Amino acid sequence: MITNQQAVTLKDLGLPENYYLSVNGQLVSSEKTFDVFNPATGQVIYKAPDASVEQLEDAINAAAAAFKRWSITPWGQRAELIEVFADSLEKRKEQLTTLLTFEQGKPLHSQARFEVDYAISWVREIAKRQLPARVIEDTPEHTVEVHYTPLGIVGAITPWNYPVLLALWKIAPCLLTGNTMVVKPSPYTPLTSLLIGEIAQNVFPKGVLNIVSGGNHLGQIMTEHPAIAKISFTGSSATGQKVMASGASNLKRLTLELGGNDAAIVLPDADWRPLVKTLFWAAFGNSGQWCVAVKRLYVHSSIHAEFTAALVDYAKSVKVGDGMSPDTELGPVQNRMQYEKLQDLLQDTRAEGYKIAVGGTVDASASGYFVPVTIVDNPPESSRIVQEEPFGPVLPVIAYDDVDEVIDRVNASPYGLGGSVWGKDRDAAVAVAKRMETGTVWVNEIHVHGVDMPFGGHKLSGLGVENGVEGLAGFTNTKTYMFKK
Repeated sequence: MITNQQAVTLKDLGLPENYYLSVNGQLVSSEKTFDVFNPATGQVIYKAPDASVEQLEDAINAAAAAFKRWSITPWGQRAELIEVFADSLEKRKEQLTTLLTFEQGKPLHSQARFEVDYAISWVREIAKRQLPARVIEDTPEHTVEVHYTPLGIVGAITPWNYPVLLALWKIAPCLLTGNTMVVKPSPYTPLTSLLIGEIAQNVFPKGVLNIVSGGNHLGQIMTEHPAIAKISFTGSSATGQKVMASGASNLKRLTLELGGNDAAIVLPDADWRPLVKTLFWAAFGNSGQWCVAVKRLYVHSSIHAEFTAALVDYAKSVKVGDGMSPDTELGPVQNRMQYEKLQDLLQDTRAEGYKIAVGGTVDASASGYFVPVTIVDNPPESSRIVQEEPFGPVLPVIAYDDVDEVIDRVNASPYGLGGSVWGKDRDAAVAVAKRMETGTVWVNEIHVHGVDMPFGGHKLSGLGVENGVEGLAGFTNTKTYMFKK
């Protein structure tokens, strides 16, 4: 059953009533604003500052001025400030968590709390990392050292599905490596980022971290701007391609974490019953709105019918509703644009006559952007529901007979972000995993991430990586020093 909360305000929830741009160490308002909606009700909860082009330029200029001193600040001092930043976020985490649910929709008591706690712990761990110089030659006559030097100004463009975590994934390593930053959050979820900016202004020197909210035109300016050395973007593959084209003017460095159509393969020997709950949440967590959600579930035909029936039974037990309710397990889709895309995909699924095992019909008369948990039973490989990334609570469960064939079907996708393989014979499962064309593959587990684990996509799923030594180095230039003795 879907329930919607009564109209409440930021004040009712004990949240700050005003949110500002962070530019050059100052909290700044703007002449224009845009509406921010609560996806559980469809109601406007705030009119966020819509930064002007001049204010974006001010932020970039402030970052450029701050870079001169921040880039030569010793690594250890930068790390100490990032630890202080984590402490400051910790003190405001209840506000961040409540605000996250209010503007994004995810359940407060589970997924929102997890995101904020996880993000803060991530910042703490990043502060402990090093990127030391490497000595590759040292003889009596000659020394060669490889150093990692900061790029300059980094522009971060962050998405609406994990607005706290994915902003801090970019901010912490960027600042640690000596860069300064301008962040533009999604206009669907700007408030948490603006609050992070307010918190940061009491920690970092002015201009080191600037946060500006507004429309997509600001992102376009950032990707083309000659003063910005790198763009770190998380979002759709189509937008990522535009970012890459725009950045070509000054050979801007890029990290693009883009879309996925991740496949999970359940092998015929799998002990499948314990996997039902695991794979349900791997697909439907955050209402399916994450890049590495399982979006294609391939189950061997010998167990497909039983597995699908059990998955449907479990789905029927999960409560979809307002994220503020303590018993809600899945919230709404975050915004109307995505809501309408999912409606179109479900209409196509029904029109093509594919078997919908549960869900499939949106109650358009209800307030809020609620889409029911939907499982489509064995649609054809060519169907939109298999070929496209739904980015919502919709999952095809597809039967297969031959392992070689299913690997070919999985790899035929233009995406290559993540994937998983499940089976009792670990060696056989690993052999399948090695053939999957993705940046990350899990075997008998899923969605394990870590500060030291590189994360990125193949093919249309992205360019470069976040996290790990590789992700940290992605915020730097490689500089080789040679010394004649």
